Amino acid sequence: MGIKLFSPAPHKELLPLSRIDPEYKKQRFKVFLGIFLGYAGYYLVRKNFSLAMPDLIDQGYSKAQLGFALSGVSIAYGLSKFLMGNVSDRSNARNFLTAGLVLSAFTMIFMGIFPFATSSIAVMFTLLFINGWFQGMGWPPCGRVVVHWYSIKERGTMMSIWNVAHNVGGGLVGPIAILAIEIFADWHSKFYFPGLIALVFAAIAYILVRDTPQSCGLPPIEAYKNDYPKNYSVDHEKELSAKEIFFKYVFNNRVLWYIAFANAFVYLVRYGILDWSPTFLEEAKGFSLKESGWAYFFYEYAGIPGTLLCGYISDKVFKGRRAPATIIYMVLVLIAVLVYWKNPPGNIWIDNAALIAIGFLIYGPVMLIGVQALDLVPKKAAGTAAGLTGLFGYMGGALFANIAIGLVVDKWGWDGGFEVIVAACVLSIFFTALTWNREKRNLAAA
Repeated sequence: MGIKLFSPAPHKELLPLSRIDPEYKKQRFKVFLGIFLGYAGYYLVRKNFSLAMPDLIDQGYSKAQLGFALSGVSIAYGLSKFLMGNVSDRSNARNFLTAGLVLSAFTMIFMGIFPFATSSIAVMFTLLFINGWFQGMGWPPCGRVVVHWYSIKERGTMMSIWNVAHNVGGGLVGPIAILAIEIFADWHSKFYFPGLIALVFAAIAYILVRDTPQSCGLPPIEAYKNDYPKNYSVDHEKELSAKEIFFKYVFNNRVLWYIAFANAFVYLVRYGILDWSPTFLEEAKGFSLKESGWAYFFYEYAGIPGTLLCGYISDKVFKGRRAPATIIYMVLVLIAVLVYWKNPPGNIWIDNAALIAIGFLIYGPVMLIGVQALDLVPKKAAGTAAGLTGLFGYMGGALFANIAIGLVVDKWGWDGGFEVIVAACVLSIFFTALTWNREKRNLAAA
């Protein structure tokens, strides 16, 4: 990128041997806490628009129009996660992570404070596109931190724990929105109040995160843990050029393409449920604002134990294979979606139970696809590999969930929208199954 702020942190002289172990333990805890809270902060300012959509419908906008505006986030996020992921692979994770969160927070504050920001679909699309671009700066530096500070044998566990940050941040949005309305008595506060809180999270992330062990005078994680991946060499510690990352390690990786397609359909299910749940629950199930806000909260926080269990099953039961756990989870998601869809209005506890089940299950596959991407490439290409799956997830799945489901629901009702989501569940299982045998061979070779 050529901006000194984002340049990878320089290596420092190696610390004395007696200081390496205690310093490594301290820094690993700090950087993990930093990326966890930093990424949770991103989710405070990612999905505010979904909670504001019922208010905007009251202003006269249609679901199709709002779905188009919301698509700005998905279009920009998918492109940014891929392109800025490549920049992240060649940048200081501490500065990169913090800058994206600060810029995203200010974008949401702007949307809430200035009436012009919600005056038309074109303006909302533009601002949400800008926010989506800044949001794409969150995942890649976190992936860079994980692969530099945690060895391959502990990476799956740490990624499953880190992935819970999605749910911590996303789940807080509902209660924060309720609190914002109670404090400010203004629906625009659903934008600016979470934005102010996100700035605090950004400051914490900047204080805690460090780019690489070498930037703290520590040896590479492989040497510290004596855990070297297959074909590891000292060249893996050298920063790669954009051309090397794209053409040597990403574009020619068939398994990476399979999981990218699977990710598109997983994300369609994830955001087809998440983005439209406040509107669906209020319109089709008779939920109040508070009830739908808490349902949003329960959906997100159910993902915490579900994600941790999925990581455990993948590592311990299936010995590092990701496809079996992903397929099991997506079959169960399909069942929960059918219950959520077909349950008659008035059975609030059944609706909540189905939504909690979907939340419990959907984040496992989201996490595992990210872990697969990190495992398939050298650590200096981790952001780009994850960015490719993210590109498909957002430009394919989330974008379709934003635009197409809004159009389908306007024309064919909620039944049509859920038929699309059910089809996505089936297709996610199909594309994941394509990785089944190749994953077995890759692990056998290792």
